[in-house]
Amino acid sequence: MTPHDDRPNVIPWPPIIFVVALAGGFAMDYIWPMPWPVGMVHDVLQAGGLLLAMAAAVLYVTALRELWLAGTAILPHQQASHLVTGGPFKLTRNPIYLGNFLLLMAFGLALGNLWMFIAALSSAYAEQKLGIEREEAHLEHRFGRAWRDYRKRVRRWV
Repeated sequence: MTPHDDRPNVIPWPPIIFVVALAGGFAMDYIWPMPWPVGMVHDVLQAGGLLLAMAAAVLYVTALRELWLAGTAILPHQQASHLVTGGPFKLTRNPIYLGNFLLLMAFGLALGNLWMFIAALSSAYAEQKLGIEREEAHLEHRFGRAWRDYRKRVRRWV
């Protein structure tokens, strides 16, 4: 468990990681733009990016709604008061982090920014290590068997 059994983290790492990844993807594209398809392929990729952004938005909104309705922490460094297993949490244990990943991928597709794909993969790894693993330890500490049963039923990402 973390040094703070009463909460998963002292610092809300996942949103910080997301913002750094987003800024890094844009900065690298500005410094060193990479080639991107043109014409119809570009248009199809751009449309795919917009659809992916909408999917990310749906994940965010429905996950935040479930957390809010349960009256539990939304920020990743606060103590969970309830184990939320409804809504998008039925499909993935981490719908908000999955939304972060999808949104970075959406930016890459919609804006033709290959760096954003590297940023998405890097941020998913960092969120896993600094956020998810600590949150899962916190949830197991707080909810014991109920958490372990949920963890067996629902995958971490998808």
